Amino acid sequence: MLGHHYTRTFLETAVASMNASCNLELSYGMRNNVFMHIPQALAMGNITLQMLRDRVRPLFYTRMRLGEFDPPAMNPYSTLDLSVVQSPEHRNLSLEAAVKSFVLLKNVRGTLPLRARDLAGKRLAVVGPFADNPRVLFGDYAPVPEPRYIYTPRRGLETLMANVSFAAGCREPRCQQYSRAEVASAVGAADAVVVCLGTGTDVETEAKDRRDLSLPGHQLELLQDAVQ
Repeated sequence: MLGHHYTRTFLETAVASMNASCNLELSYGMRNNVFMHIPQALAMGNITLQMLRDRVRPLFYTRMRLGEFDPPAMNPYSTLDLSVVQSPEHRNLSLEAAVKSFVLLKNVRGTLPLRARDLAGKRLAVVGPFADNPRVLFGDYAPVPEPRYIYTPRRGLETLMANVSFAAGCREPRCQQYSRAEVASAVGAADAVVVCLGTGTDVETEAKDRRDLSLPGHQLELLQDAVQ
C-alpha cells in the first residue's frame, strides 16, 4: 500500500495478505497496523474464520516447538545467559562456518591457498578499502562482535611468517578519493598481493539498491593498479 500502491487501505491490505497466505506482519510500530484490521475483515466476510485459523496454526505450532508455553524449567533456552555471548565455543563455530562457506570463483595456476610455510620471508601486500577496516566487513543486520575478536584481512595475514605491507588506497567503500601512489608503494616489491574490495552497507543495504554490479568509485582502478 505504502510503497507499491497495490492496495489502497490497511483493511484491503490485510485481506490481500491473508489471501496470499501471509500470517505474520512486520509492522512499522504503528498501533493501528495492517493486521489489526483482520477482525473487521472477518466481520465483513472478506475472510473466513477457517482461513484465519489456518494462518494462525503454524505460528502457534512454532511457538509450542520453541517451548514458549512450557514452564521455564522445561525450556532449555531459559537457562541461557550472557556467558554464551562471544563464548569460545561460539567463536570457534563461527570460524568453522566462515571457512566452510568461502566461495572460490577462480584459482589460476593454483595460486591459492596461501600457505604459511610458503610465505616465510616473502613480501605480501594487502591493499584495498576492505583490507583493514573492521566497520565495513559486516553486512546489513549483522551483529558486530567485540573489536578484539575482529580479524581484518590485514590482521589475519600478519599472523603469518611474511613481511606484510598495507595500503587502503581508499578510506571507505565508495572510494571517491583514491591514492594510486599509496597502493603502488605497497605492491611495488611484493611477491604476492591480496586485494580486498567490496561494497559494504555504505553502498548497499535493504532499501538501498544499486543499478549495476560494478565496483564503487575507483575500486576497479585500484584493482588494476595492484595487479598490473
